Amino acid sequence: MPPALILLTSIPITTGALRLTQLSGGPAIMPEAARFTEFPLPVIAHIVAGVVFGVVGAFQFVPALRRGRRSWHRAAGYVLIPAGFVVALSALWMATFSDLPPGDGPALLVVRWIFGGFMVVTLALAVRALVQRRYAVHGAWMTRAYALGVAAGTQAFALIPGSLIYGSDDQTSRVVAMTAAWLVNLAVAELVIRRRRRARA
Repeated sequence: MPPALILLTSIPITTGALRLTQLSGGPAIMPEAARFTEFPLPVIAHIVAGVVFGVVGAFQFVPALRRGRRSWHRAAGYVLIPAGFVVALSALWMATFSDLPPGDGPALLVVRWIFGGFMVVTLALAVRALVQRRYAVHGAWMTRAYALGVAAGTQAFALIPGSLIYGSDDQTSRVVAMTAAWLVNLAVAELVIRRRRRARA
């Protein structure tokens, strides 16, 4: 599973690396956007935390790394949970305060608030379950949080048909594609969670 998940996040990781290079004074490999250059700190935080959350989180699904009180899974959680909060909160900040790109609109802004806010909720519930030592519940909420956090990779593929048919700036096709990507990821997460429950039964 980790190679497949890392492959899914490879597109946002690559674009994020190019954006960081540009923001640090490197060549303008990507088109400049005022919403990134005017407030670079949340963008940098979102990219760095997103890479950590996507890559480290992928290995949390390896059963061999989850065993033992001093397992890699437990140690990585101390990094993964804060990174997840940074991903979600920086995304909400950018959606709220940065200028919208041409293809975005009010509907997509609301959708970003919904799923960004839900990611914060899933992480908070995961932390609460961890404090309560309800490890299965903790794992379920972290799986949902991970699905939301890596949706950018799914969205990269979901946006292709609408961009080819209606153009990359069509607001309706963009909101449909991006919403569908979040929902698909959540649906897969629920399948993973149910599979774990059946395995424990």
